[in-house]
Amino acid sequence: MYRRVDRQAGFTLMEVLVALAVLAIALAAIIQSVAASNNNTAYLRDRTLAHWVAMNRIAEVQVLHQWPALGSETGSEEMANHEWFWRLDVSDAGIEGVRRLEVSVRRERDDPQALAHLTALVGRPQP
Repeated sequence: MYRRVDRQAGFTLMEVLVALAVLAIALAAIIQSVAASNNNTAYLRDRTLAHWVAMNRIAEVQVLHQWPALGSETGSEEMANHEWFWRLDVSDAGIEGVRRLEVSVRRERDDPQALAHLTALVGRPQP
């Protein structure tokens, strides 16, 4: 006498729903991680470009071999198909014949915080 045993093949509906829920949570975490990585990459790119703009501004002052006047100056420069807004503050360094240059660079003119801030000292040019 042979007994016939009915075995179920496959998954129950509850098992499938649990698996889909786990998969949805995992995919949401992956998507959030990729979005955060993209935002961080864009921020670091902007900071790098802003730093280059600040370095260019200080290099221009140094190359001109002119004694920079005390005070502030603002302007903009295009780099990487974007206009960057800089502010140059020239002050006395407390050492005779030396001026302090501080450059801050923003992505937009009215940004509350600068992406790059660079300080340099320049000496009085020799005649």
